[in-house]
Amino acid sequence: MSFLQELKRRNVVRVAIAYLALAWLLIEVAGTLFPGFGIPDWAFRFVVIVLAIGFLPTLVFSWAYEITPEGLKREKEVVRDVSISHLTAKRLDSITIGLILLAIAFILADRVWMNPRLTQQAEIPAVVASEIEDAPEPESTTSQFSHNSIAVLPFVNMSDDASNEFFSDGISEELLNLLAKIPELRVTSRSSAFAFKGEKIDIPVVAKKLNVAHILEGSVRKAGNRVRITAQLIEARSDTHLWSETYDRELDDIFAIQDEIAVTVVEQLKIKLLGAAPKVRKTDPAAYALFLQGRHLRHQGSAEGFEQALILLKQSLVIDPNYAAAWDELGRIYVRQVNLNQRPIKEGYALAREMTNKALAIDPNYAPAHASLSSIVSENENDLTTAIRHIERALQLEPANTETLRGAANLLASLNRLDEAIAFSEFAVSRDPVNAGVHFTLGWLYIPAGRWDEAITSLRTALNLSPDLNWAHYFIGIALLLKDEPLTALEAIQKEDSIWRQIGLPMAYHALGRQEESDVALAALIEQDDKGSAYNIAYVLAYRGEIDRAFEWLGKAVTYKDAGLSEIPHERLFTNIHSDPRWLPFLKSIGKSPEQLAAIEFKVTLPK
Repeated sequence: MSFLQELKRRNVVRVAIAYLALAWLLIEVAGTLFPGFGIPDWAFRFVVIVLAIGFLPTLVFSWAYEITPEGLKREKEVVRDVSISHLTAKRLDSITIGLILLAIAFILADRVWMNPRLTQQAEIPAVVASEIEDAPEPESTTSQFSHNSIAVLPFVNMSDDASNEFFSDGISEELLNLLAKIPELRVTSRSSAFAFKGEKIDIPVVAKKLNVAHILEGSVRKAGNRVRITAQLIEARSDTHLWSETYDRELDDIFAIQDEIAVTVVEQLKIKLLGAAPKVRKTDPAAYALFLQGRHLRHQGSAEGFEQALILLKQSLVIDPNYAAAWDELGRIYVRQVNLNQRPIKEGYALAREMTNKALAIDPNYAPAHASLSSIVSENENDLTTAIRHIERALQLEPANTETLRGAANLLASLNRLDEAIAFSEFAVSRDPVNAGVHFTLGWLYIPAGRWDEAITSLRTALNLSPDLNWAHYFIGIALLLKDEPLTALEAIQKEDSIWRQIGLPMAYHALGRQEESDVALAALIEQDDKGSAYNIAYVLAYRGEIDRAFEWLGKAVTYKDAGLSEIPHERLFTNIHSDPRWLPFLKSIGKSPEQLAAIEFKVTLPK
């Protein structure tokens, strides 16, 4: 009898297959359950090593021993005629099949449990659904927005610790940003994709609302230094899976996982790249975790969140001083603090400029930092030429980035090119239909264009998508004031929960003829924030017809480098002083006269 035949007769091959099936099942169970019970990573590695070591002795044992009716006996002691090895073989086949089926069942149960979509029923967030049902359909779902379009939904946090949600959100956003660097792929922004966070969703309906052909979703489970990421790519129209994968890795491999997912998406969508596929910028895992936490807090938008985010980002930079994204995040927070009156203008913008410069010194091709710097130099330094150069570079690096498109729209508005600014904003809305920010920008731009009703509609859409959005109630009130509806304007302004309420009240009371209340509200505004709101106080006075005082406060706005001066070319609330002989000379003194703005070149076209 040949050696192979003898292996078969002694059931060594069957034992090997059964052992591998059992080992597979045990490894799957350990990999899934150990992190959830806080069992350290070494225990999982121990299981794998023990199973690997035990494989060869098991085969030797099965060669040397045989199961008989009397129990285990050495194979050479068993008489061939009374051997029951053929019956043992059948039992081993049954055991092997059972183990394989059990492993498959466990894996399927695990994937369904891990799969955020299959464990949820079809339901769209009420606020989002009610608002975007009435939104106009995009111009085309086959030409402008082609097959190569995708939304990255927020990955579900499957960790035992709910505080790890920053990590699952951060991974989703990092994947989104990575895919957005591919010019041939249209990626919905974070704001729109995250509008469905925590909600029960129906993939085809969500994809239709976001106007994308594909959805990338998944889950993240983090325990100690180990992470499991499950990702799946779905073709939305047919609601079918194109690809699904689970990655069980050490935290050090998190960047490789993101790169692999991005490459796989490109391959699955059959995208022909004109250049190399983008890759994640690697850093120390501890620095990365701190960065994700800081950005997560920045998105929350609270004063306390900003302060905590600054601490975390600075800790991240202690670990990795060359982390460009972290420097840019710091700059963004300082600007947000200025905008919300949480930090003095001069201090905040100086810090933001310093942080953004460091980001670009480290990575000159980091598009978000170019967009940040464009905003800083435009609003605080009145340097439109430099601002244009940086926004052009940002558009060149990431032409479809929604925030960059908003930056371009703001710059066009600063040049008083309102039609082009509105075109950019309308394009951004069509690409990002559930992004409250782009609806807000569009509504804000409709006001100087005199399109009051459209402004109110867009601003209300922004509020429906983000009820806590700062400034939206105020600008609805301004649109109503300019539309000559002061009573409803007052009602809108009174809903504002920020300094902008105090800015709007003097004008609303004045329009209603309630002058004493207007005076009291204006005095309160000046006492509360004379330096931070000098530009706004100037147009409040202009609206009230106090021409001399308006020019006085415009002078203060120049001294304080008030960012609002970037909007003066199109600000409707200064209409009462346009005919004053001091108006045009003032505009010229700050580089904002019609002739000066017309001489500034900014050639920009909408991305395809």
